[in-house]
Amino acid sequence: MTDPFAHARLTGKIAVVTGAAQGIGEETARLLAARGIEGLLLTDRNEEKGRATAEAIAADTGAEVIFHKVDISDSAQVQEMVTATVEKFGELNVAVNNAALTPDQAPSAEFDEEYFDRLIAVDLKGTALCMKYELQQLIRQGKGGSIINISSVSGFRPQPNNIAYVAAKHGVVGMTKVAAMEYGSQNIRVNSVAPGAINTPMLEGALKEAGIDPVAYAPQLSLLDRFGESREIAEASLWLASDASSYITGTTIHADAGYVGR
Repeated sequence: MTDPFAHARLTGKIAVVTGAAQGIGEETARLLAARGIEGLLLTDRNEEKGRATAEAIAADTGAEVIFHKVDISDSAQVQEMVTATVEKFGELNVAVNNAALTPDQAPSAEFDEEYFDRLIAVDLKGTALCMKYELQQLIRQGKGGSIINISSVSGFRPQPNNIAYVAAKHGVVGMTKVAAMEYGSQNIRVNSVAPGAINTPMLEGALKEAGIDPVAYAPQLSLLDRFGESREIAEASLWLASDASSYITGTTIHADAGYVGR
């Protein structure tokens, strides 16, 4: 029988997922592996959690999964990430650039300059570096590919006290569009996913630091009156990674329960 979901599978493809030790990155890696990814390289700054995640996904799905500790703000480490993927698996087909820092928590007149610089270095420049070396590899291969950058609703609807994070996520959306324009003729698709309020350690930490009750706050961020789950964001990345989205590039999927449009 013909598989009606064949175009949404990733059989034989090789992928990189950054920031994959937990949350959205972990669920994305798990879902890609479950849908047929042959080889998967995970990265994170947290080596202990990252290695445990890679081992668990490999055991659960049968995919070949390896882990590399990577700080995406470091160009040499990002270049090595791509090199290691190709040396291990032979090529690269899909990249999900998810790694990011927790949003800043200060009004614009009082922001912490050191953390501003660090967040921009990771969330904005780091994403750009990932795209740079992933694109170079996809161009060398000449077979096309799919890059998915994880932005945020904050890339479309600014939040108070998040000046660095909002700037970075707006930038991710813009960079995605630029790369899509530049490399579409080579069948390299570049898209982004903009999650809303998702149950992740990052959101939990941000709400706790701000003294916000998540149950009471959820209806303000979601037309569904609940926070989303990491798996629901992973599904968007899966679709963009697969041939089911073969005519989609330069766009953003808003996985935010209607928050941006309300």
